[in-house]
Amino acid sequence: MSDTAPNTRREVQEKFHELFGARARLFRAPGRVNLIGEHTDYNDGFVMPAAIDRSVWAAVSPRSDHKLVVRSINFPDAVEIDLEKKNPRAAHHWSDYVYGVAVMLARAGHRLQGANLLIRGDVPIGAGLSSSAAVEIATALALLGNSGLTVDRVELAKLCRRAENEFVGARVGIMDQFISCLARAGHALCLDCRSLEHRSLQLPRDVSLVICNTMVTHQLAGNEYNTRRAECEEGVRLLSRSLPEIRALRDVTAEQLQRHASDLPAIILKRCRHVVLENARVCDAAVALERSDLAGFGRLMRGSHQSLRDDYEVSCAELDLMVALAEKQKGVYGARMTGGGFGGCTISLVKSDAAAEFQRAVSAAYSAKTGLEPQIWVSSAAAGAGEVE
Repeated sequence: MSDTAPNTRREVQEKFHELFGARARLFRAPGRVNLIGEHTDYNDGFVMPAAIDRSVWAAVSPRSDHKLVVRSINFPDAVEIDLEKKNPRAAHHWSDYVYGVAVMLARAGHRLQGANLLIRGDVPIGAGLSSSAAVEIATALALLGNSGLTVDRVELAKLCRRAENEFVGARVGIMDQFISCLARAGHALCLDCRSLEHRSLQLPRDVSLVICNTMVTHQLAGNEYNTRRAECEEGVRLLSRSLPEIRALRDVTAEQLQRHASDLPAIILKRCRHVVLENARVCDAAVALERSDLAGFGRLMRGSHQSLRDDYEVSCAELDLMVALAEKQKGVYGARMTGGGFGGCTISLVKSDAAAEFQRAVSAAYSAKTGLEPQIWVSSAAAGAGEVE
């Protein structure tokens, strides 16, 4: 938990008492950064995220009716949700993430008590750090705790993903919810997005995660995300003519892709090549971490970014610049874009004693070249979600 946690806890409790006249139970769920394994999760592949020390907090107290009264420190409007409403629908509002979680918990057979709920987040929105999954997990834990219920963490991640897929309408993979639920402090998590088998990988104590927000979000991100998914699905359809055993690009080896490259249109081949080789990079990165081979891990990060830029085409000029600036700094093992792309953040693995100078130098150089003031912060690999006593 970050050094600011006591102040945040006090702020949330005070605001909750002001709004609802009661003392709350507090729950928090972290955002995440993905060290390597981008756009592989929805292809049944491998990813390696870590939780960060930016979180969403959910404060909750019980009500005597079957309503959720939801407020946010980040947004001005209040929302009232009837837990007994038939055929609930999304309202295209930030509260959909809260409502969707309540709906999925109820459909799974969990009888929820009415609640007053206050949400407060410091995970940057739209930066590719999974603020939405953090809202979902914090909300789920708060609603369950308020109702005297518990749910297995893997099942909770699945339910929250369903809330985003089926209620909110975003076709995300399970990585974000999974790491927010199951992260271990000081560790990354290597996750098989098909089987959900996972293992924690310890990060060296003298290495920091440095997250650089480019402060740009390009409008085409949402449409292009759906397009990439469709292109991957088309690749599977075409390859399955020769490889009938495959269910997803996860099942295709680099050798098979090369052998059947002529079966694919050029653009589909590029998309498939990224996913197939990115899955291999994640597996190689896990081995590198276990051997404390940070130079090798950095080379894999570099290869990942180049592939995302050239084959998957989800980078942008600002991300490429931020990565290039990071690579020039002392104490940097590797850097790459993280998240869906077209803006948002980069992640760099940096020697801890070089992190402060990295922040200063990269911020100054990026600002000089773009006129934008980036947000750059140093994070440890944080613990997963839970109640804050």
